[in-house]
Amino acid sequence: MAGEPQNDCLFCKIVTGEVPATIVRETETTVAFRDINPQAPTHILVIPKAHYENAAELAAGAPQLAADVLAETKAVADEEKLDSYRLVFNTGSGAGQTVWHAHAHVLGGRGLQWPPG
Repeated sequence: MAGEPQNDCLFCKIVTGEVPATIVRETETTVAFRDINPQAPTHILVIPKAHYENAAELAAGAPQLAADVLAETKAVADEEKLDSYRLVFNTGSGAGQTVWHAHAHVLGGRGLQWPPG
């Protein structure tokens, strides 16, 4: 069920502390942590604490929580002193989503070309 923790979800386990992560920020509704396979010098994931499968489900089911995630991406970028950065939400396996818990990638610290690949 949307919003409820999932026992088999890696990111839900990070939220509860079952799985360790390098957490850089935490709010009442979000957690931000360093990606274990960084694609840029700064690569931080911002997730809602509540479980939503992807960005589309999050936006439809909890628009204020989606706004909280987006606001945290800016806070992360500010703390990391990124003057430019990219936000990525992969939705679906064809777009590269591998963890089925909505999350934003904050990428920066190097030039990011377009199109991304």
